[in-house]
Amino acid sequence: MAYEIPVTQARAELADLINRVVYGGERVVVTRHGKPLVALVSASDLERLDALDAPDAPAGERVISSVSAVRDAASASRERQRFGIAAEHRGPDPS
Repeated sequence: MAYEIPVTQARAELADLINRVVYGGERVVVTRHGKPLVALVSASDLERLDALDAPDAPAGERVISSVSAVRDAASASRERQRFGIAAEHRGPDPS
C-alpha cells in the first residue's frame, strides 16, 4: 500500500519523500483535495511499469537507459551526505 500525502505537505518534505522511496522501498501518492495527483516510485518500479506498456518488448529484457543512468549517478554519495543518509538500500543478492 502506498503512503499518501497532500501536495502542500509534499512540497515541504520532498527530500524526505525521495529518501523513503529510494531507500525505504515505499511508494508515495501525492494528493490534492483528497484525490490522487501523482505518485513517487523507485526507478526499478518505473522500469517495470514501462516494460508493461511496451507490447513488443519481452518483460525483463527492456532497459531504460535514462533511468539506469540516474540510478548509477556519481552524485548519489554527495546526496546521501547532503541529506544525512547513513544507509543505502540494495536489492537482493543476484547469486
